[in-house]
Amino acid sequence: MIVVAGESLVDLVVRADGNVTATPGGGPYNVARALGRLGMAVAFLGRISTDPFGRILRAGLAADGVDSGCITQTDDPTMLAVAEIDADGSAAYRFYTHGTAAAGLALRDAPDGLPEATTALHVGSLGLVLEPMAATIERLVLAARPDVLVVVDPNCRPAAIDDPSAYRARLDRLLDRVDVVKISTEDLGWLEPDREPVDAARLLLDRGAAIVLLTDGPRPVRVVMTREATAGAAVDVADLDVPVVPVVDTIGAGDAFAAGFLAAWTRAGRGRAELRDPDAVLAATRFAIEVGARTVGRAGADPPTSAELRGAVPGW
Repeated sequence: MIVVAGESLVDLVVRADGNVTATPGGGPYNVARALGRLGMAVAFLGRISTDPFGRILRAGLAADGVDSGCITQTDDPTMLAVAEIDADGSAAYRFYTHGTAAAGLALRDAPDGLPEATTALHVGSLGLVLEPMAATIERLVLAARPDVLVVVDPNCRPAAIDDPSAYRARLDRLLDRVDVVKISTEDLGWLEPDREPVDAARLLLDRGAAIVLLTDGPRPVRVVMTREATAGAAVDVADLDVPVVPVVDTIGAGDAFAAGFLAAWTRAGRGRAELRDPDAVLAATRFAIEVGARTVGRAGADPPTSAELRGAVPGW
């Protein structure tokens, strides 16, 4: 089972024409739903409100086959995000987090740690920022069994980060146990503003990660690998093209990409050891690109299902 830990929220999406829609979201929540749609055994670990928005969030998980056994129910209100969509489909966010259900995730909500059946753990987004949720997720990562593959997507939201130094310190601690970092050039530009993206990605490898998947919107995905993974080869960066597709908006695209990588990796029966196989890493990344590309062609976080990909993606 893949466990996705972190926040769920409701996006109030404000489009360029002034229309406003409320849609379920949050990076980890989107990843869990995308994995469910891809036919993976997945559980969401987090707190969800009993309020009307919370009922929508739970219904979305159930509809996509996400296990609810790690969800804590609470009367605290649902977290909200205002997503403003510009002309090219990009989203800018403002968050309303104080006293909300997701942010309150505490150790008592996961007293036994990860379920015994866990084979992979995905964390990131506001789950690394808001307390006590961030401390709880850090504990889950650092206490994960040695055979559990750990993926992190920082998905940095500077507007929600009150203490950048503490945030960077937490990320450094997590990298001692993280295997795969999915990160955007925008994220790296905030984390390491004085470095080129690939150089900044190599720093993440130096701090403990095995693979960095570096996304840059419609530009090629750069897969940055340790020399161990490439058997000491001089080239440790591979560029994979992203297909040109009509873009409705980019909401949930990065989350769908991360889910696509995890789905392809897990479906092939691979674990931590196989991260030393660059061909396997590139194959899973190509699938992730396909899943992300299909998501930007739809409004909101609406990733494709396994049935939609069957026949369209070789080997799926």
